[in-house]
Amino acid sequence: MRAIWKGAVSFGLVSIGVKLYSATEEKDIRFHQVHRSDGGRIRYKRTCSVCGEEVTYDDIAKGYDLGGGEMVILTDEDFAELPLSTSHAIDVLEFVPAEQVDPILYNKAYFLEPEGAATKPYVLLRDALADSERVAIVKVAIRQREQLATLRVREGVLLLNTMLWPDEVRTPDFGFLDEDLKVRPPELAMAASLIDSMAGEFDPDAFTDDYRAALQEVIDAKVEGREVVQPEEEEAAPAAAVDLMAALKASVERARAARGEAPAGGAGEPTPISAARSAKKAAPEKKTAEKKATKKAAPAKKTAAKKTAEKKAAKAPAKKAAAKKAAPRKTA
Repeated sequence: MRAIWKGAVSFGLVSIGVKLYSATEEKDIRFHQVHRSDGGRIRYKRTCSVCGEEVTYDDIAKGYDLGGGEMVILTDEDFAELPLSTSHAIDVLEFVPAEQVDPILYNKAYFLEPEGAATKPYVLLRDALADSERVAIVKVAIRQREQLATLRVREGVLLLNTMLWPDEVRTPDFGFLDEDLKVRPPELAMAASLIDSMAGEFDPDAFTDDYRAALQEVIDAKVEGREVVQPEEEEAAPAAAVDLMAALKASVERARAARGEAPAGGAGEPTPISAARSAKKAAPEKKTAEKKATKKAAPAKKTAAKKTAEKKAAKAPAKKAAAKKAAPRKTA
């Protein structure tokens, strides 16, 4: 890993030199835009909308749109004069219980590594923070932006989580919040039963990015020149049931079946899901039986038609002979 920032944790009168490392990385598969016919990379030029000339990075400044076509231009000198007292420090402001910090505020995570002779005070802060069962609320400036953050312990390392400012979190404003919707106690109890049947211990390693894995297989197949095999389609989700209780009950039974548990109350009446599956399973069997019956009937029809034709052919000469005998003879 490469350090992206160097500074110090200011803990009272104690200063702890640290290096900052990104704690996470995106695993998305990235693509370049290319010309379909020859694979050439597509390049974009930075051009000015006024004079039409190509502009280098040195000639680019930041502009704030005032509206009405007016723009105020800020240069690097304007930003340099801004007060950032925490530009190279992580100032601890207070210690609070972790559950008081709403997870929606968390933004990015960084590891902190002690630098030089700061290992002992680093370990001291780490152990004291772990024993307190609290997180430190800090202020830090990264890339010319002051941010609120938390400091906590993860796997023996201090972890810095930058946070959004409260005014950066939107307030939900949806119509259904004003509706007077009543949930019946039986429905609530069935929903609780569904939650219990799907309860477990969270293990992040148990979940995988299936789309990324399939996309990587497509790319590998292109590289190797082999045929790309279409992955099997997952079972389609059942249609939404009109009866909420029936849907909840079916969901509970499905969750229990997935865990290998016996359904509640034995066989019982078929649920909307089980009935749909049975009908779906019976449909192919019915078609197969009809197809076999059709195949058996076809040779029988052909045989009957053949015998009828033979009988007609045998009767034809006899009819001709009878007609010949019945005809009157001509006299001289």
